[in-house]
Amino acid sequence: MRTALTDLVGVRHPIVQTGMGWVAGPRLVTATARAGALGILASATMTPEQLRSAVREVRSRTDAPFGVNLRADAGDARERVRIIVEEGVRVASFALAPSRELIAELKEAGVLVVPSVGARRHAEKVAAWGADAVIVQGGEGGGHTGEVATTVLLPQVIDAVDIPVVAAGGFHDGRGLAAALAFGAAGVAMGTRFLLTSDSTVPDAVKARYLAATAKDITLTRAVDGLPHRMLRTEMVAELEGGAGRLRSLYGAVRRASRFRRLSGLSWPDMVRDGLAMRHGKELSWSQVLLAANTPMLLRAAMVEGRTDLGIMASGQVAALIEDLPSVAGLVERVMADAEGTCAALGAKSSPSGD
Repeated sequence: MRTALTDLVGVRHPIVQTGMGWVAGPRLVTATARAGALGILASATMTPEQLRSAVREVRSRTDAPFGVNLRADAGDARERVRIIVEEGVRVASFALAPSRELIAELKEAGVLVVPSVGARRHAEKVAAWGADAVIVQGGEGGGHTGEVATTVLLPQVIDAVDIPVVAAGGFHDGRGLAAALAFGAAGVAMGTRFLLTSDSTVPDAVKARYLAATAKDITLTRAVDGLPHRMLRTEMVAELEGGAGRLRSLYGAVRRASRFRRLSGLSWPDMVRDGLAMRHGKELSWSQVLLAANTPMLLRAAMVEGRTDLGIMASGQVAALIEDLPSVAGLVERVMADAEGTCAALGAKSSPSGD
């Protein structure tokens, strides 16, 4: 299936595996690239040295295109940009809009720039600055997300920009891909669906928690770091939403921040700066500032250590629809077959009788 996304990036299928912290490592990205889709390494939970090592590991396993997700507001963003340029990474994706200067620097080096956006005005801004494509995430998506549904946001962005638009938020199968293409998108990006594969390194007990989730088990909360965050309703989330005392919340945030600081190599001033940068103009308590800065540690507790009681489990609403753990290759093959079958069936239904 050829679309503007496959032509731009050089992949066989118009499917993107998103850069999920502690999940989208070399193993998952390699499997995605080999399957003909675009895999994205999550760099926010890696040191620069680990990022370079991860890129080289994927490169040693496949010559297919892949990308790296960067935090545009990170203090070491330019160092990470330098690494992906030096290592010949095909795509740089961003969870927040990169600056005009950063886009220009990447494009001059031949790297495709694909920011994720949650509003039409953000898509218009990065397109005007030279972004090659955008990933548009509706409110159904997991992690930090917006409040506008994909079916409302997607056509707004498609009509507003003249670069390829990739749909995210609420996609997990071939019917969804066919629907996105009907809207005019160039493909779909999926996170939760790739997390729930046999190639994902997430512990089995955590995957089981996702598979058991119903729609009511997936919540959009501001209790963790003051920003809209879609995740499974774990014990920790319930405690925070229940109004844990300020001192207790602050103590827990400091303790987790200390662990993440040791893992990441960040100084306390760096962590506070990153936490303040993630406020986006909103008033947050100090515990929320620290939680915002060390959200990767909360994710790690679940996604690496298997502690569903202490960590957070970012999740799209589609987790309620997912029932199996295929390989990445099997998933991509199934999505593409279902999408092509859906498109063919729709074409047959719309043909005049007797044709």
